Parts: sequence; C-alpha cells; structure tokens
Amino acid sequence: MPAFSIVIPARHASSRFPGKPLALIAGKPMLQWVYERARASAAREVIVATDDARIAQAAEGFGARVVMTAPEHASGTDRVAEVVAKLGWPDDTIVVNLQGDEPLMPAALLRQVAAALVAHPGAAIATLAAPITSLEEFLDTNVVKVVLDATGRALYFSRAPIPWARDGASGGFATQTVFDGARRHLGLYAYRVGALRRLAAWAPAELEDREKLEQLRALAHGLEIRVVDAAERPGPDVNSPADLPRVAALLNPVC
Repeated sequence: MPAFSIVIPARHASSRFPGKPLALIAGKPMLQWVYERARASAAREVIVATDDARIAQAAEGFGARVVMTAPEHASGTDRVAEVVAKLGWPDDTIVVNLQGDEPLMPAALLRQVAAALVAHPGAAIATLAAPITSLEEFLDTNVVKVVLDATGRALYFSRAPIPWARDGASGGFATQTVFDGARRHLGLYAYRVGALRRLAAWAPAELEDREKLEQLRALAHGLEIRVVDAAERPGPDVNSPADLPRVAALLNPVC
C-alpha cells in the first residue's frame, strides 16, 4: 500500500449551497462524514483546508487537523496546493484531494487512486471513472464525462455528452440513443506534489473557464492524467440541500 496524505478542501461560500460542509446529515456535519471516510483509508495524515473560521472550529471539534488557506482560491486544487506549500511536502509526496461534499466516498477508492499514481510513474495526476449506466446520466450536464486514449490517459473531460455517437441521434440532440462506452468522471484526484506546485502556478486555462472543470488546466499544459475504472461505485455527492435526505438515508445503516 503506497504512503499518501489526504487534503479535504472545504469552503463556506458556495454559490449553490452556502455552508455546505456544515450541513447536518444524520446528526453530524457533512464534513465529519467525509473526514471519517478519509481516516478509514489508512492515509498517513488527513488535513482539512479551509478559509472559514466556522468550518475550522467544527473540524477541530471532531478531531481534524486544520490548515487555514486564502479565501481567493478558484478551485480545490489551488487550496490543496497552498497546504502543500505551507507544510513543505517533498515533490515526490502523493496527496489525494478529497472533495468536502463526498460523504459516501469509499475508503477503498482513496487507496486505489493513490496506488494508480504509484503504478504510472509518468503521470502527474491519477483519477477514477465509472461506466455511465443510463441515457439520462449521459445527457446530464452535471455529470462530467471523460474520454481516454488507448493506454488509459485522459484525452478530455466535459460536461457535454462525450463520446457522441453521431449515428445514434438522427433527429438531433434529444434523440440520442447510444451511450455505451461512455465514462463518468469521479471527482477524486491523486497528485504528485511537484506537479501540483506547477499546476497551481499556472493561470486558469481557457477550457477550464469554459467548462468550469479544473482538471482541464493540467491537460492544457500537457500533464498526464491517468484514469482507472473505480473498483466500486461511490454513493452520490451533495450538490444542493435537496440531496441531503437521500444521502442521509444511505448513511443511516452506517450510523
């Protein structure tokens, strides 16, 4: 099992769901569920990175180590990079970026994404994907898709339905019937710290701004992102308050 650390970026000022990390699920802040999943992965350390005193106080209350970061970061990756810089981690350190809205992320996938980066020395980043299982999922712009080359390196990520089967939509976009072979990207990343430093030093790329997908900055600058199929499918993340009851119902057996 490779040695790796986990950083959980958590911010209070979300446009779609302000205060999301502190939303209660089955009696505990969502961030606590995420932290407990991270601790279960056997990572050598788990750090919560935030710019908000309320989140820091809550995290310290359930025993997490907190690193305060600047409020102006455009992405979780940039927040993780600040933690890495503050703590002076060596370039060959592997750090997993676990988003703070993933209370149902299996610990096994945290280990898997770190191991994938170790297994591919030429990669700067590793991430996970899963087969798309319905046409509705394929057409949903909230579902990020990824297409790969023949060796498993990412070619592109998009909110649009890709790869698009031309012959499956003879009557236009809404008539598409084909989605086999499409993959859903799971927003879990492992970075080599040296690559993360370079990534954070670059300005956001044009494609990153258009799609609002931070991983496109890495592709725009030629960094290799290795994608492997997830060993199991995680439960749903939390995007809005409406997602909380569904996630709570799934967590109840764990409580």
